[in-house]
Amino acid sequence: MAHFTMPIRGDKLSVNVQISEHLLERQTEFQRIDIYDTEVLGRVLLLDGHIQLAEMDERAYHELLVQVPLLSVPNPRRALVIGGGDGGAIRELCRHESLETIDMVEIDAGVVEASREFLPRLAEGAFEDPRVHLHLTDAFEFVKADLAPYDLIVSDSTDVYEGESGNLSEMLFTEPFYRDLFRLLSPDGFLVTQADNFVFCPYSLDAILGEFGKVFPQTGSYVGLVPSFGGYSGFAFASRGATLAEDLPATSVPLVYLTPETYALARSNVRFA
Repeated sequence: MAHFTMPIRGDKLSVNVQISEHLLERQTEFQRIDIYDTEVLGRVLLLDGHIQLAEMDERAYHELLVQVPLLSVPNPRRALVIGGGDGGAIRELCRHESLETIDMVEIDAGVVEASREFLPRLAEGAFEDPRVHLHLTDAFEFVKADLAPYDLIVSDSTDVYEGESGNLSEMLFTEPFYRDLFRLLSPDGFLVTQADNFVFCPYSLDAILGEFGKVFPQTGSYVGLVPSFGGYSGFAFASRGATLAEDLPATSVPLVYLTPETYALARSNVRFA
């Protein structure tokens, strides 16, 4: 059987993964897209050689990213997803009947096209939901517009990898960008972003919270188990004053990863350095 090397932290740490088939290799204007069928992780999506999701545990990642903050928002109406071209984040949002508008801003149409073709079960039809509005444009410019406030803003962008310059998402982790998001956030809403791996690069979270703290009065973080990302995966949130619920809120939304126990782990904010 063929294998490929999947970087966890650049050339410092990687995992050797057995594959069944290399389904797609496509170079877009912005990045290289690869999709593999694997023996252990299921179908996986890589951008520029870095794993973005695996079918095996993507529900853990997307529920942590979306449901943890959204379940703490009373009666959410509007949401914005930055990145997330695979459709997993909008799928989680579409589970909430109270949401009336879901804007998604993805710069690379190729990611959306590849995901809809090779990972159709990921979105579960969310791209066809009439509440979802896909904007194929630069998020840095999109958020400068005069838009109605959002109750949840999800930044589902790629990591900024040490040792690599010109990363596609670098501008999405900066104070000027966060100031535009602050302007667009509702009084009870949350901004949330993935914050890399707490085990191997805790400094990523520190850098994000440092930038958040220049703009938002309330900031924090939480953690979850995403094996394909190297174990513990971190998330950072910011708000105008709202805080996350201490315990998993009651919900009719069907959840797979999130339970009272995994929510308690998330809120324990495990750190390793």
